[in-house]
Amino acid sequence: MSNPLAPGSLAGKRVLVTGSSRGVGADTVSYFAEAGASVVINFRNKEARAIKLADKLRDAGATAITVGADLTDAGSVAKLFETIREQLGGLDILVLNASGGMESGMAADYALTLNRDAQVDLLTAALPLLQPGSRVVFVTSHQAHFIRTTETMPEYEPVALSKRAGEDALRAMVPQLDEAGVSFVVVSGDMIEGTITATLLERANPGAISARKESAGRLYNVAEFAAEVAAAAVDAIPDDHTRYVGDISDFAKA
Repeated sequence: MSNPLAPGSLAGKRVLVTGSSRGVGADTVSYFAEAGASVVINFRNKEARAIKLADKLRDAGATAITVGADLTDAGSVAKLFETIREQLGGLDILVLNASGGMESGMAADYALTLNRDAQVDLLTAALPLLQPGSRVVFVTSHQAHFIRTTETMPEYEPVALSKRAGEDALRAMVPQLDEAGVSFVVVSGDMIEGTITATLLERANPGAISARKESAGRLYNVAEFAAEVAAAAVDAIPDDHTRYVGDISDFAKA
């Protein structure tokens, strides 16, 4: 997959992608770095992967730092942004990519805590660092974005509902973002082949991903979807603040 961003097009820009030590987040942050941005690779517990990715990007001439943070912990988030302030001085692009809720052993309300409350708290904490002209990108799925009008797999429903709640809470902040000169866009994609979520869903509901692939005609892979997320940080924003990636004909719009 080629980088959708031109070489040097983000020179001087500072970017944070949450949950960027692996998967879509890692490919997204790599596209930004290759385009000249100084990037922050954020992780919760995959420090070795984050360091390996940062080393790879630095070897290619990029500026990359790694910062661990549990996004559900206010103190951890405060340290994340203090590190960014000290090392980069601010932010120009914030990609809210980290999400979850299908992990085992978590509290019953973990999905809502991470996918709604933590997203709002993180954006609120980031606002003092976001410059006028900055962009915030929230990454979600069609299954979550359309959950109120289209049923999804039972195994994914709690995550979908919490992701939609997070999206709604962030959209409610758009007037505040507008006042600060910060733009906002949601990137909604179908199930992505090769992600942890797809793997867990296939394990819980064998055949679910292949059935969705057959219905949609194709599913994006990690690199392809990451390219769409990266492009959303610079492209013009649709009037409804939503960039759709992949087929949505099976989903009913509200």
